[in-house]
Amino acid sequence: MRLKEVGADEKQEQLQIIKLKLDSLLGIVPSLKTMEVGLNFSTRETAFDLVLVSTFADENALKAYAIHPEHVKVLDYLKDKLAATAVTDYFF
Repeated sequence: MRLKEVGADEKQEQLQIIKLKLDSLLGIVPSLKTMEVGLNFSTRETAFDLVLVSTFADENALKAYAIHPEHVKVLDYLKDKLAATAVTDYFF
C-alpha cells in the first residue's frame, strides 16, 4: 500500500493506526490463518509504505475474509488514505 502524500509525522501516525487495525483482524476473522503487516523503511521512490502478507486455507477462505464485516471496516477506513495498492493472490 502507498499512502497519499501527507506530512511525515501524519504519515507515521496513519501507518501505525492502519497496522493496528489490520493486526486486529487476526483472531476476529475466522478464515484468516496468519497475517504479517510490515512498515517500509526504504527511502526509494518506488517503495510502498506498507506490506500485508496473509494466509488462508483456500480461495473460499480468502473470499470470506474479503466480505467479513470487520475487514470491510478496515477497507472503509483506508479508502481516502491510499494512493496505490498492489495485490497478488497465489497458491503454494
